[in-house]
Amino acid sequence: MEPHLQAKGTHFYTIGLSYKKADAEIRGHFSVSDEACEAILLQASQEGIEGLLVTSTCNRTELHGFAQHPFQLIKLLCEHTHGTVEEFEKVAYVHKNNQAVNHMFRVGTGLDSQILGDFEIISQLKRSFKLSKKYDLTNPFLERLINAVIQASKRIKNETEISSGATSVSFASVQYILKNVENISDKNILLFGTGKIGRNTCENLIKHTQNDHIVLINRTKQKAEKVAGKFNLVVKDYANIQAEIKNTDILIVATGAQKPTISKQLIYTNKPLLILDLSIPKNVADDVSELPNVSLVHLDYLSKMTDDTLQRRKQYIPQAEEIIEEIKLDFNSWLETRKFAPTIRALKKKLAYLKDSEINHQRKKYSGFDEKQAELLGDRIIQKITNHFANHLREDNSTSDESIELIRKVFQLQNK
Repeated sequence: MEPHLQAKGTHFYTIGLSYKKADAEIRGHFSVSDEACEAILLQASQEGIEGLLVTSTCNRTELHGFAQHPFQLIKLLCEHTHGTVEEFEKVAYVHKNNQAVNHMFRVGTGLDSQILGDFEIISQLKRSFKLSKKYDLTNPFLERLINAVIQASKRIKNETEISSGATSVSFASVQYILKNVENISDKNILLFGTGKIGRNTCENLIKHTQNDHIVLINRTKQKAEKVAGKFNLVVKDYANIQAEIKNTDILIVATGAQKPTISKQLIYTNKPLLILDLSIPKNVADDVSELPNVSLVHLDYLSKMTDDTLQRRKQYIPQAEEIIEEIKLDFNSWLETRKFAPTIRALKKKLAYLKDSEINHQRKKYSGFDEKQAELLGDRIIQKITNHFANHLREDNSTSDESIELIRKVFQLQNK
């Protein structure tokens, strides 16, 4: 598969790293903040890259785009994160053209997620495309591909049960608490961070623990109050976090900072304290686990928790893959059509030039020449001729390259 839409000499690449080979610390080095994402897109635009998407979640960071060599994309990523090229090469993957397309389908449909069937990534892909459009870094290929992946994701959700049951990082954290903490309904719980994972965790806590001792803290208090209002919970100021940690039994950290927000110095409690860090990069400093009364559990451990729900989901993988192949077939057919579109456009332009020349000649030769009728007749003949060529190329993919070359040679068309 060749995209046929890119600038000459470039290919479609996916470069990135994920939970499969990179641990939480390494993923944290390559985590892309909102500011870094915009900086990457701005530099890509300045460097003449035709199309680029940036995705960064707790489980993976990826760049999908057109380049002459994948190092162009790797360099962009490393220049705007805390990771190095050497570090990236140890855990990274690079996919080209068809492999890159296949990879995006698997990622976008939850088949490559750390928790099978977790579809959070599809909303990230939508946001990424919207941001790339702002920087004029999209093209018909990327737009068609994203729409195809979204379509596959919707169909898999609707036609299979691969996302059935409540299994996500936020739910896994609540499962862990239920299994490891006695009398959970009597414990004090502090949730620090009310972004998407924080909100989901909060909802699962209320649903499964019957606990009404949940306190919310967020750097922006207004965001925490919005969540608290929905569930009738208590919100405390960020300035009081140390006192609240001292008062709590379970601390759940779901902040999105690039550096730890919970340090050893913040913890002054002698009673047992369970800390769950649901953030990438880690937002709880590693040395916190040195405290004798503290148990620290990170997102990666929670993501490995398997239960009956996950086992049940696996049986739907073949059905999901069939849906992907069906939609990918349509995408590839469209792509093949794009392959000969420039030739058809050039042929149409050449025929229009011949038509105009002949009409000009006939106008001078005959008085009373009906130019309007001749224009109409000429345009209809051109459309019929180009349609015949397009249908031939579409129906005979095996010899399309040779046919394109013959058309260009016969009609002396300019090279693309």
